[in-house]
Amino acid sequence: MNDNQPPSKKPILLATIASMLIAAAVLFVAVLPAEYGFDPLGTGEQLGLIGLSGSQVSALQQQPAKWRKDVIEFQLAPFEALEYKYHMLEDGALIFSWEAQEDVLFDLHSEADDKAVAEQSFAKGRQRSDNGVLRAPFTGIHGWYFQNRGLGDMTLRLTVAGFFDYSVEMTDGPTQRYEFE
Repeated sequence: MNDNQPPSKKPILLATIASMLIAAAVLFVAVLPAEYGFDPLGTGEQLGLIGLSGSQVSALQQQPAKWRKDVIEFQLAPFEALEYKYHMLEDGALIFSWEAQEDVLFDLHSEADDKAVAEQSFAKGRQRSDNGVLRAPFTGIHGWYFQNRGLGDMTLRLTVAGFFDYSVEMTDGPTQRYEFE
């Protein structure tokens, strides 16, 4: 008997075919229903896998609110604070950038018009600037709390563009509402 004989091709071929059949079964039973919502065998629905990956977001989302932009500067004395927020409809988008001369304490958060919905906070910290896109999780006011934690006066500049109705400024004094054309 010769031990240097190459292995038979038949077991390798059978193992390859078996692994391909198993991969195809997993693809049609689980992957396609869970990831793409395509369920040709009906097993994805029976197993509760349809749309498991979550809803797909369209690249285009029409907005019912008018597109607006706002650029505003605030002068903050030492330890002075303010809130500045925009009223947005659910799923409205706001592109923002803010910059201060020194680090400020901030909290980006939202408050729903429906008081039964809890306030949501998205980002908190102490830094000099930030930018990004905020998508409104519900209809309400969405924006920032800023506080100057330094010992000197500072200027903070906020630039936004997006889909909002009006803005509100809340300080120690009365709340101010600003309308946009």
